[in-house]
Amino acid sequence: MELRYISTRGNAEELTAAEAIINGLAADGGLYVPTAIPQVTPEFLTSLTTLSYEERAAKILALFLTDYTAGELRNCLTRAYGDDKFDDPRCAPVECLTDTNILELWHGPTSAFKDMALQLLPQLLGTALRKKGEERTVLILVATSGDTGKAAMAGFADVPGTKIMVFYPHGGVSPVQEKQMLTQKGANVNVTAVRGNFDDAQNGVKEIFNDAAFSEELLRQDVKLSSANSINWGRLAPQIVYYFSAYADLLKAGKIQLGAEINFSVPTGNFGDILAAYYAKLMGLPIHKLICASNANNVLTDFLRTGLYDRKRPFFKTITPSMDILISSNLERLLYHITENAAQVKAWMEELRQTGRYQVDEGTLAKIQALFWADWTDDEGTKDMIRLAFARENYVPDTHTAVAWRVAENYRKETGDSRPMVVVSTASPYKFAPHVLAALGENDLPEDEAVMFDRLHKKSKLTIPRGLAALRNAPLLHNNLCQREEMAARVLAFAKK
Repeated sequence: MELRYISTRGNAEELTAAEAIINGLAADGGLYVPTAIPQVTPEFLTSLTTLSYEERAAKILALFLTDYTAGELRNCLTRAYGDDKFDDPRCAPVECLTDTNILELWHGPTSAFKDMALQLLPQLLGTALRKKGEERTVLILVATSGDTGKAAMAGFADVPGTKIMVFYPHGGVSPVQEKQMLTQKGANVNVTAVRGNFDDAQNGVKEIFNDAAFSEELLRQDVKLSSANSINWGRLAPQIVYYFSAYADLLKAGKIQLGAEINFSVPTGNFGDILAAYYAKLMGLPIHKLICASNANNVLTDFLRTGLYDRKRPFFKTITPSMDILISSNLERLLYHITENAAQVKAWMEELRQTGRYQVDEGTLAKIQALFWADWTDDEGTKDMIRLAFARENYVPDTHTAVAWRVAENYRKETGDSRPMVVVSTASPYKFAPHVLAALGENDLPEDEAVMFDRLHKKSKLTIPRGLAALRNAPLLHNNLCQREEMAARVLAFAKK
């Protein structure tokens, strides 16, 4: 039976998975969601324990991407996760520490969790384009708070039939993240800084997608827009895999028994990563609580505690820039599944657009709180957790991982829940070396990232990732800056090249 996809706002046609991946965003401005949630059995979970990550992904994604043949999926996965692209053959290993488990999602080419999906999305999209006989160039439009941009460009660089354009907040990403983007090779690649914060860049991209006249202008040039942000189902579906993989690894290691419930603590900005865990839970993965960890931009913590989503608040630049977000796009998908009411979701999203806030009803909030728990920590709490992790476990987390770890500890203290905890680690500590070194008591830090990498290596004994080591001598290839109001014109100019 073929699984179909519909819009969270109810006014778009049903599509196949391939069609939804090509489109990225629904025509009515909503996000694509599956019409049904595939279910797994205990036997299915047991079968994963003996498989490689690539083989696990094939079994899970086949349940969602039903219009892809087994051969097509296998080829996509081999190109994404094979060829020594990941510096650990397990791709997403679980490190079992004394009282917690760390799911490391940063062993890909750009040292961030985005690689887990963005190495695969270009393959899924390319296959979809061939299946549908699409002859137009597909322009991938991305807003990034740091990691998505580099991972998307690395995945799409020189992929036939595509161009990719990335917008990021000027001064709003780490120096390493920025250098990774500005040194990206590829004839079909453009990266442009936007004056403002991530929400400015993200809203600018959304407005371009929702501008019918602009899309028509691009189509006259044989160019079609699509997205690599987690609003694209082809980006979100691969993220479901690593939650199943973590459970299988814990089973295999004898850390849990089949059917035992576990908790995941996820550093959260745009809500895509933790939403993937929610889908895994809906499918039957034994998850007790999804713990949403935020930094000082704690709009999600407030929402999950009160039901009020209010983006009209101070914006903070933190040492966890990938979480410096006030509009969490993927929350819309959660609201759709919780309410099963597209008209209500559309009304809330319109209220958010017009007033900057919306309040869900008590029944909806109760259903959400049965699944999610939320808390946040500031920069000092983040640095303190890095120090504690190194002192107690001889383990060095990056800043985002430290947020999830601290919030996981807060959850345990407040609830007394002793179920196994998995902290989702979303980036290598080398990507945020200055803040990690400072947290570990290193002073007089040099500006040169290569020297900082060496100091962190000496401190942690952790191997410097290949892609980051290559930044030492990489030339800067991009130097673009624009106002938010200029984004559409920049896209049009790039499309014409």
